[in-house]
Amino acid sequence: MATVSEKIIAAHAGRDSVSPGDFANVACDIVMANDITGPLSIKEFNKLGVDRVFDPKKVVMVPDHFIPAKDINSAIQAKAIREFSREQGCVYYETGRAGIEHVLLPQEGLVGPGQVVIGADSHTCTYGALGAFATGMGSTDIAIAMATGDIWMKVPHTIKFVFNGKLQPWVGGKDIILHIIGDIGIDGALYAAMEFHGDAIHALEMDGRFTIANMAIEAGAKTGLFPVDEKTEAYLSAHPSKWGCSYKSYETDSDSDYSRIIEYDAASIEPTVAFPHLPSNTKKVSEAGDVSIDQVVIGSCTNGRMSDLQVAASLLKDRKVHPNVRCIVIPGSQKVYSDALDEGLLKTFMDAGAVVSTPTCGPCLGGYMGILAPGERCVSTTNRNFVGRMGSPQSEVYLAGPAVAAASAVTGRISGPAEVSSTREVAAR
Repeated sequence: MATVSEKIIAAHAGRDSVSPGDFANVACDIVMANDITGPLSIKEFNKLGVDRVFDPKKVVMVPDHFIPAKDINSAIQAKAIREFSREQGCVYYETGRAGIEHVLLPQEGLVGPGQVVIGADSHTCTYGALGAFATGMGSTDIAIAMATGDIWMKVPHTIKFVFNGKLQPWVGGKDIILHIIGDIGIDGALYAAMEFHGDAIHALEMDGRFTIANMAIEAGAKTGLFPVDEKTEAYLSAHPSKWGCSYKSYETDSDSDYSRIIEYDAASIEPTVAFPHLPSNTKKVSEAGDVSIDQVVIGSCTNGRMSDLQVAASLLKDRKVHPNVRCIVIPGSQKVYSDALDEGLLKTFMDAGAVVSTPTCGPCLGGYMGILAPGERCVSTTNRNFVGRMGSPQSEVYLAGPAVAAASAVTGRISGPAEVSSTREVAAR
């Protein structure tokens, strides 16, 4: 009578079972930090009076937010985690051999089913796509985990989301999660484990699942989890464990007591856009109206994977970015960058008039590589659109999937992919 998250927590707490609301001391399989949060965790770690991390193979440091370093302060941040990792023997990914942490860790085989993964980044919940209990925590919590290998947490309740039927063309993981957040709100799954089920979820490829799990936090959730199926197993086979460890998959019991079950008709979901300034302020792209834009960003830990770039390139091929728009494409990892290069996607983007960046979080958090000026609007495949998220507090960010982002880059206003793809069909007649 237990859910996946309850089973994983119980196993890592050395207990037969746990229930929602219980408190448990939980062993961690992976502890992760980046160039923004890592220096704070290291500072707190040094106050604890311990000399070594609990297991250097389970502590991962990834510089990705301001990498390549944009200024002296960001260089100092990256230097701090680089030197700590060398001293401690932690897993460390240098610029040029890495990428955005939440694209990189699954790709490198560092995370998998049944694990407890914590990171000093709120979108650590991405790894729930692989059936892991993954969640973001504060830098002090991460420092304790680096020292002890354990973390204290409250067991969340679980909400089940079921998507029946088949998705329409051009509808993907980003549209699904925006549809959910638009329905339940940014606190609709507060401190819950979100489980995703149904025909449409089973048919969804792994990249789309990573996108959905990534944004579970935007509904207030502690984590987001997918069942481990043949697609998960195929992904794990293609990205074997870094340390040769075996994973344990868990399934929710059929008689588990969900706090809530929410069902959707997958066929009714359309390409979706989150208007400023909340991920819950959603509209179907067909209802967006005439909203002109200045910038498009395609990338991030949410939509910077290979299939995301393929979707965007399919719409930008033999077309041009609107003269009033700057389009920035950011592959999620060095491997994604290389694969996109081999497939000719980068040339497609450049021929269209887009700029292609080295893997970085950059514009997502208003860091660099795409800061917005007052009054500017951006359609972005990132995960947050709070006031000032990408630059000026007087700018606006509209969240969407890669299809809507690419279509909007072509038209110069928020547009659905069907509008752009149909223009070629008409011209061909």
